[in-house]
Amino acid sequence: MKITALIDDNLIAEIKELTGGRNITDAITIALKAYASQKKLDKAMKMIDQEPLQFQEDFTAYGIRKINRNR
Repeated sequence: MKITALIDDNLIAEIKELTGGRNITDAITIALKAYASQKKLDKAMKMIDQEPLQFQEDFTAYGIRKINRNR
């Protein structure tokens, strides 16, 4: 998608340096993907914080190992 955006030159230079992007488009794409990924992790962590994961009462490492070996 082609867009026009007014972004400070210093910010663009910093993003290019931090991401190692070859050009402005590459740098912004890398930065946006990293931002989206971080937000997804934040959302998952918040969900887990609200409702922690719980193991089944009969959960054992031996049982999981047995299931994995039978695949």
